Amino acid sequence: MEVTLLGTGGPAGLPRPDCPCAVCAVALGVDARAAAALLVDGALLLDLTPGAAFAAARAGRSLGGVRQVLLSHPHNGPAVEVPAGLPQPGRVPDGRELALLTGHRVRAVPMDAPGTGYAVTGPDGQRLLYLPPGAAPAGLEGVAGAYDMVVADVVGRPDALARLRLAGAVGPATDVIAVHLDHDVPPGRELTRRLAAAGARAVPDGTTLTVGVYEDVPDVPRRTLVLGGARSGKSVEAERRLEAFPDVLYVATGGTRNGDGEWAARVHAHRERRPGSWRTAETCDLVPLLKDDGAPLLVDCLSLWLTDAMDSVNAWDDDEWGGGGERALRARVEELTAAVRETRRTVVAVSNEVGSGIVPATPSGRRYRDELGRLNAAFATECEHVLLVVAGQALTLKGEESMR
Repeated sequence: MEVTLLGTGGPAGLPRPDCPCAVCAVALGVDARAAAALLVDGALLLDLTPGAAFAAARAGRSLGGVRQVLLSHPHNGPAVEVPAGLPQPGRVPDGRELALLTGHRVRAVPMDAPGTGYAVTGPDGQRLLYLPPGAAPAGLEGVAGAYDMVVADVVGRPDALARLRLAGAVGPATDVIAVHLDHDVPPGRELTRRLAAAGARAVPDGTTLTVGVYEDVPDVPRRTLVLGGARSGKSVEAERRLEAFPDVLYVATGGTRNGDGEWAARVHAHRERRPGSWRTAETCDLVPLLKDDGAPLLVDCLSLWLTDAMDSVNAWDDDEWGGGGERALRARVEELTAAVRETRRTVVAVSNEVGSGIVPATPSGRRYRDELGRLNAAFATECEHVLLVVAGQALTLKGEESMR
C-alpha cells in the first residue's frame, strides 16, 4: 500500500496566510506545507484540500483513479471546488466500515474531539491509521496489534500517540508520520528534534511512502539529561520528551515543604502541565526505581536530590565533610550513576546548571556548586542524550541530533 502525502500542514497551511510570526516567516521552500491530505494507492483520497490536483501532479501522481474521497476534519473541509472526475467527498459514520472495490477497507475511528479518524487496511493486509488535527482516539477496544503506519497530529496531540502505545496500536516498528503541522514549532532541526523524542518523523509535501516496508524509525533515547538555569524551560523540555508515552512516573525530589506557599505554587504549576495519566512519586530514593523494570521515569530534579544527599552526610559542616562526609557523598553519587548505567527503563532527568553564574559567597555554597557540577558530569556520561536549555531553546550537547 502506497501513501502519497499531498500536504502535511495544518488546516490553514504553513506558513499561514498573513501571519507575521517567526515560524511562518521561515517556513519556506521544503518547509512550506499545504493542508494535510493523503492519497492511498491512487484510489482513496483522505481529505480534499485546496490545490489537491496540482499537489498530486507535482508528486507525479494523478487523481484520475480516485474512487472515494473521505473527510476527517470536524467540518466538511475547506471550501474547495471538487475537481472534475472526483466523487463527492463523504464521511464514514463512527465505528462503521467501508469496503472499496479496490480491495481496501476503511473503518471510521471515533475521536475525543470533533472529526473522524480512518483505519485503512490494504488489499495485502497492511494497516494505516490517519487521525484528524487536534484529536485523539476515543476508544481503541479490539485493536488487532500495531499499525504499520500512523499519520497523526503528533505536535498538537502527543497524548494521542501515548494512547495508541498503551493500547498496542503503536509498536517499536510502527512508522509514525507527523502531519497537521502548524506554526507551533519552528521547521527544520527543532521540528526534527522534537518529533524524534516521540519516535516520530516529518516528511516534505509530495512524499510517497510504502506502508509496511521498514523505515528508519527514530530511536527514542533511553537516558536523557536536561540541564538549564533557573526558569530556563528545562522542566517543560523534559516533560515534552515523554508526553507521547503512557504511564510515566514523575519522580519529584523536592518534597512538599509544608507551609511554603511559594513552593506549593511551583508544585501546582508542574502538576497542571503534566498529562493526567502520569503518576507521581515524591522521593529521593532513586536507585530502587532505576533498578526496577517499568514505565518511563521523569526525575525532577537532580539538584534537589543532591541537596538531600548532602544533608544526609552533613556536608555543610567542614569537620564532618573532611571526616568522612565527602567519601560518603561520592559513594552515593557512584551508586546512583551505576544504577543509571544498568537501568532498563526510559529515564529523563532534570538538573540545574549553576557553574556559569556568580561564585557563591559562602564555602557551603561553593561546595554545593562543585558537587552539582561533578554529579551532572557523571550522570551525563551514562546518558545517550544530553540537552542544555537556554531561554527556552534546547541545545543538544550529546546524542545523534548534535551531528545533524
